[in-house]
Amino acid sequence: MATLADTNAAAEKAQETPPTHWTEGNPEPEDLAHIPGDAGWPVVGNTFKMLADPHAFTSNMVETHGRVYKNRAFGGWNVALVGAEANELVMFNKEKIFSSEQGWGPVLDQLFPRGLMLLDFDHHRIDRRALSIAFKPGPMRHYSGALNNGMSAEVASWAGKMEFYPAIKKLTLDLAADSFIGIEWGPEADKINEAFVDMVQASVAPVRSPLPFTKMKRGVNGRAFLVDYFTKETHRRRAEGGGQDMFSQFATATREDGSLLPVDEVVDHMNFLMMAAHDTITSSATSLVYLLAKNPEWQAKLRDEITAVTGGPDGSGEPRPLDYDDMGKLELTEMAFKESLRIMPPVPSMPRRALKSFEYDGYRIPAGTPVGINIYWTHHSTDYWDDPYTFDPMRFTPDQVKARHKYAWVPFGGGAHMCLGLHFAYMQVKVLIAQILQRYEIVVEEGYDPDWQAWPIPQPKDGLKVEFKPL
Repeated sequence: MATLADTNAAAEKAQETPPTHWTEGNPEPEDLAHIPGDAGWPVVGNTFKMLADPHAFTSNMVETHGRVYKNRAFGGWNVALVGAEANELVMFNKEKIFSSEQGWGPVLDQLFPRGLMLLDFDHHRIDRRALSIAFKPGPMRHYSGALNNGMSAEVASWAGKMEFYPAIKKLTLDLAADSFIGIEWGPEADKINEAFVDMVQASVAPVRSPLPFTKMKRGVNGRAFLVDYFTKETHRRRAEGGGQDMFSQFATATREDGSLLPVDEVVDHMNFLMMAAHDTITSSATSLVYLLAKNPEWQAKLRDEITAVTGGPDGSGEPRPLDYDDMGKLELTEMAFKESLRIMPPVPSMPRRALKSFEYDGYRIPAGTPVGINIYWTHHSTDYWDDPYTFDPMRFTPDQVKARHKYAWVPFGGGAHMCLGLHFAYMQVKVLIAQILQRYEIVVEEGYDPDWQAWPIPQPKDGLKVEFKPL
């Protein structure tokens, strides 16, 4: 293994002026020569290997090269920093070494530019503070009512066998229309859903230019449609004076100097957060339902907890809603959700870019280097978890959490870029599980083990075949 002393020549050549855009200042291959890794196949590198099975690829690279390795994929070199310690270095970002904007730029710049996740430092802090108004107790209480009403009506129709993923995807989109935008979708519903799907799929398309008939072209077209839709809606909300829904809160949010956010930035934030809430919640709810079906003893525990909190079905047999003030009482339900997020994190890996050179684990990484951390690998490492592929919500008791590395569980990110909507995610999943478990037993066929699409956001390739048996 190369030592720090061996890398001085390469370090001296490395660019130290902070790059201002992800297309500028990339290190040359010789600047990374001291870091072990794999260039992959000619031209395409390891792109297709990663897309085929990213988790197996990462495990093999760590086993072969260690927890710091270089990899050539998607047209360039990337240095992976793997493990909880690396997560802390990158996410906490104490020295402001890592750029989220330049890390996500190659993946999302054509699709979700200026989304909150793609902003850095003061710009990120100012916009995050302005947008946080949408997650204050008043609006959250409003969302709670909308979620209870919307989920109750839809979940009541789920008795019998079904594919869960498309059903929950439709429901989360409908709920986003209500809680986020405050309207019912009209004839544009299918087009809006298609646009979101196309944009997410385009984020990991091997062809990065919007050429005709490519995923990237469909993604760029989807973005154009949504920009037009949300721009018109932003102007309308401002003219009408706002409302309790999330979009109205964003449209009328002000920065520290009292100025409104520019319309195009409101649109970009809404576009990104709708995608994040829609697709990540869909993935997370699907993995939790699957794991509860595979572990019926935990279904029973959660059902008992929910019944104790809500009082059980009312006189007509309908589940009682989960009151906003009772959300915190569902401790086992929250632990089960956290465990499902550990097993199947909705964002399996996270890119950044080094704005200046830094040292880690005996290596000097030059400025301009794209770097990445791997959440999925950390969530399944025996360094932090006993029997990591077993569903065990008791990992998240206060004592267990306190004893574990703070950055061993990071499905919502960490540091300044901790997910702004994480409490909304907890609330939405708790309301969903309360509605399901007060009505049904979730069942899958014995031995059922669906194949999951790992990137860009996990989903079962067969839609997740489950049966909801009425109690």
